[in-house]
Amino acid sequence: MTIRDIQRFSDIRYQARAYLCYLFTRNIKNGMPKPELEHILLQLNKIAHEVESFQALYILDPKGEQITDNISPEPQFAIGKGASRSSKSYFYRAVKEKRCVLTDPYPSVLTNDLCVTAGFPLYDDKKRLCYVICIDISLEDILKIIKINRLDGVFGIFSKIIYTFFAIALLLVSAVVFFHGIEMFSLNGFNLVAINMEEMFKATILLTLALAIFDLVKTIFEEEVLGHSKKPENGSIHKTMVRFLGSIVIALAIESLMLVFKFAAQGETANIVYAVYLLGGVTFLLIGLSIYLRFVNKKGVKNDCSD
Repeated sequence: MTIRDIQRFSDIRYQARAYLCYLFTRNIKNGMPKPELEHILLQLNKIAHEVESFQALYILDPKGEQITDNISPEPQFAIGKGASRSSKSYFYRAVKEKRCVLTDPYPSVLTNDLCVTAGFPLYDDKKRLCYVICIDISLEDILKIIKINRLDGVFGIFSKIIYTFFAIALLLVSAVVFFHGIEMFSLNGFNLVAINMEEMFKATILLTLALAIFDLVKTIFEEEVLGHSKKPENGSIHKTMVRFLGSIVIALAIESLMLVFKFAAQGETANIVYAVYLLGGVTFLLIGLSIYLRFVNKKGVKNDCSD
């Protein structure tokens, strides 16, 4: 097992959870009056024949105590009755969230290899918790079960190459804008007294845009090339969008302020109305950004509840 395998699991985590939860819900019905342990064991044996490879299937009571030995393809793993699992994340998360859950990879107590566990809470018709049914699958096996299409893999490599080129190109743009902003100071020999307000505002706008573009490059490289922070709930792409749009709004606001100073200094007070128009555009951008943030936050809450 390598870091790459853990990253691959992160990429297919939601498909894996959907698959394992589907196995549970298809074979074991929630809301039945007095779920019989013998019937559940019979259904677990059916699941054992459906899954390509797994380490153990077992049942916990509402207190987290294992009430059956493991169902396992390996005879030496058919143990565990009486063990307390109440401190395990797959138990208390399933009980707390009242839904099927899937853990992060962790060392298996059976093999010491990395594995994941899905926990499925089973309720009776009065919505009282009766059991938590669990399945342990090694990280290697879950990656084999949720196979990534070879074409997807080739296209993924191609996409990373393209995104790398775009990131490098944008980085060069950011560098050019940055040095052009610094150049405004160097034209006056870094004499801060000799720099007029218009040059200062222009330099500020250029440096702000350079920072926004660099922030965009950083996100593209991390998310699309390195594959970091791809979880849907992470929301990092939304944060980058907000920072980028925020930088644009700041640059436009500075530009409008610069126009006010410029027209006032030249006595062209009639032209100040154009600065007001620009400020109106900035206001509409802020309103649009606020609406965007509101919808993004609502969607994020909805996804967290339905995941």
